[in-house]
Amino acid sequence: MSDAVAHQPGAPSVVFPGGLTGRTMRAGQESLSGQRRGIRGFLPFVGPAVIASVAYMDPGNFATNIQAGAGYGYGLLWVVILANLIAMLFQALSARLGIVTGQSLAALCRHHFPRPVTLAMWVVSEIAAMATDLAESVGAAIGLSMLLGLPLLTSLGVTLMLTWGLLTLQSRGFRPIELIIAGFVGLIGLCYLVELVIAPPDWHLFAWHAVVPEIRDHGALTLTVGIVGATVMPHAIYLHSALMPGRVPTRNRAEKAMVLRYSNAEVLVALGFAGLVNLAMVTMAASMFHTGHPEVAEIETAYRILLPFAALVFMASLLASGLSSSVVGTMAGQTIMGDFVGFRTPLWLRRVLTMLPAFVVVAIGVNPTEALVISQVVLSLALPVPMVALLILVFRRDLMGAFSPGSVTRAASVIGTVVVLGLNMVLLAQIAGV
Repeated sequence: MSDAVAHQPGAPSVVFPGGLTGRTMRAGQESLSGQRRGIRGFLPFVGPAVIASVAYMDPGNFATNIQAGAGYGYGLLWVVILANLIAMLFQALSARLGIVTGQSLAALCRHHFPRPVTLAMWVVSEIAAMATDLAESVGAAIGLSMLLGLPLLTSLGVTLMLTWGLLTLQSRGFRPIELIIAGFVGLIGLCYLVELVIAPPDWHLFAWHAVVPEIRDHGALTLTVGIVGATVMPHAIYLHSALMPGRVPTRNRAEKAMVLRYSNAEVLVALGFAGLVNLAMVTMAASMFHTGHPEVAEIETAYRILLPFAALVFMASLLASGLSSSVVGTMAGQTIMGDFVGFRTPLWLRRVLTMLPAFVVVAIGVNPTEALVISQVVLSLALPVPMVALLILVFRRDLMGAFSPGSVTRAASVIGTVVVLGLNMVLLAQIAGV
């Protein structure tokens, strides 16, 4: 399949108007030509999966993972691992779609699906984006409130201004925002490494529950769906495909295949790291709260119970998570609206509108942590939309040609989708009292 066939009509969403710097672009071209090898050849392509990985360490993960660890000890670790494996697979497929076609998932849906279907998908995706932003903004606000002693509503306003400031870096191209996000990711990982040193886990129980499934009751089922919703993120699936086109132009099939290999490697590293952070979240909650404080269900309560240094580290990681994931969520929202319906709003307006639910939740006095968990269940219910759309498109040989996934990948992706759909159906049945 030639590159001309791979690029269908319609431009991909421009998330970063500035593109890559000349230096990074040259480095990428040198990698494709074989002049740079190993880590040096890989580095110019690092960025998209790192940005997507932030969605898998957002405050919604903090809420669901703390409740899982405090209430069920290590019992739901297997859910974290399963969800992360599904996330890896679908982020890799999303990146593949963007690399091969030169378009985002949302844009391809607009080109290839009937208009009513596209509009319905857009509405569901916008609801998911708002649920995402609710979790991320409230999480960052909780972190600021606990660290600085500010009222939660005031902290939300500060969060709005901070994320707006970070988003303005988009005008400078890919690299500045990618490096800042990578810094936040590193900080989150460092914080949880410190937490595990402070409260070492029971490695025997960790190993057992990482591979042996169990769901003890309805509460565990709700958390299971919440963990899946907090880990496999709809907006991250959309965004990853939009970040790939145009980063380093490919001239032939061999170069496209090389970019695809680098992308898969980055997904393994970035999403693998995110999975370790999520495991550390549950493990920390299990070792610190399950025996003496199994009732812990709120981030604020966890903060007050932790020792002073551990509490400071915990809130620092929450703040880094909330700010970085809010930035990524707004970028994804731009892509979803622009590529589904061809309509764009000013960045400041997009930021204000997506944060409105968070301000409403805080203003009317809804429990913040409970709102975070519910938002993750909403995300899980919206998740099948991008998953099914992605599979329909990435399985099409007229779009993907020689880069269409093999039979093993196809089977694994279908199984992953069935798992998510199955969990959602069971949860809905229980809510309905069936």
